[in-house]
Amino acid sequence: MTYSKADLDRLLRLRNEQPEAAAAIDAQIYQQFLQTHTVLVLDMAGFSRLTIRYSIIHFLAMVQRLGSIAVPVIEQHQGRTVKREADNIFAIFDSVTDAIDCAIAISARLAAVNVHLPDAQDLYVGIGIGYGDLLLVGDDDLYGSEMNLACKLGEDLARSGEILLTEAAYAQVQHEDRLWEPLTASISGLDLTTYKLQVG
Repeated sequence: MTYSKADLDRLLRLRNEQPEAAAAIDAQIYQQFLQTHTVLVLDMAGFSRLTIRYSIIHFLAMVQRLGSIAVPVIEQHQGRTVKREADNIFAIFDSVTDAIDCAIAISARLAAVNVHLPDAQDLYVGIGIGYGDLLLVGDDDLYGSEMNLACKLGEDLARSGEILLTEAAYAQVQHEDRLWEPLTASISGLDLTTYKLQVG
């Protein structure tokens, strides 16, 4: 059974009204919404530059093209697109390896498409990947520490062509035959260790 945003709102409202029952309500929220997944957050590079130089419509057309390319690749790699917001795509996978393979495939597909596009329409992305417990709400939203970290990696830290893993995601694949560069960064007051795979 899938529980909705309305179900979560009801429980959170009850938690606010009955703080003495917070532990029991939290347990119910976890029971209804908690799932373990890999989360991939994709962010299109150059939002401000493109919007200022061209127009918001030019940018929105690029976002549309990005979705038409990336979403089928996500599905091909056993992922599910949970939501799209502005130039971001949020997807979940059962394994970190599937998410990494998907991220590499998206980057390769965009590089191939860019060959045939004018420079003003080239598509570039940064991608953050996390792994852990998430609150999956309905079919179109998710919350959790690894979601937050993946967002910070994909949106704030990853440069064009980079795939960044959280420590929890890296722990799932560190034995695999890929070369990851460890990085340290401070974002929003958080000191993070992340692992970078450069793909283009």
